[in-house]
Amino acid sequence: MRETENYLWPDAVSPERRAEVSESEVITVYPHRNDIPSDLWRRLLASATERLDILVLAGLFLAEEPEFTKAVRKRTRDGLKVRMMFGRPTAPEADKRSAEERLASGTVGARINNALALVGHLGDIEGVELRYHDTTLYNSIFRFDDEMIVNMHAYGLPGAHAPAMHIRQLPAGDLFDTYMSSFEYVWATATEDDGNGTNRLLP
Repeated sequence: MRETENYLWPDAVSPERRAEVSESEVITVYPHRNDIPSDLWRRLLASATERLDILVLAGLFLAEEPEFTKAVRKRTRDGLKVRMMFGRPTAPEADKRSAEERLASGTVGARINNALALVGHLGDIEGVELRYHDTTLYNSIFRFDDEMIVNMHAYGLPGAHAPAMHIRQLPAGDLFDTYMSSFEYVWATATEDDGNGTNRLLP
């Protein structure tokens, strides 16, 4: 696995230089996630060759994209490694998010189930790992090799209406690595148990 200069030698780069490089990691900031062009999502998915990491509560918008499952199937045959984490539908955090978005109780859990009905079967493919988490999700993370979409959640708003940014990994930058560290923390505590007595919800 390739490591950044900052990871290997944390004291080799001055704080000023690190801040400057981290600024350069930001490609575009979108006021709302649904402002991200569909062509960008397709390009990122099509160009990923090594790692695809996804951390969401439901991610229904991505699961409903017909090209998503096709691309994952094709790219994993070529060696792509995929890790996907969804919120556990039965977790209190899922229902709490429904309340925070001013939605009916159980809405987020239902969205998770709907997303899993579309993509849960991908967990049976070699090269794909699917887990469930119970965390309060501050950001949804979509990592495509050295590029990433971060959807910053805002209280009272659905993810589609919250800001998002497109960033890239640079050798001495901190931003990309910060979000990947967050992903790894959640991954370490996530499990294959969906809370309904099964490991996956198949279509």
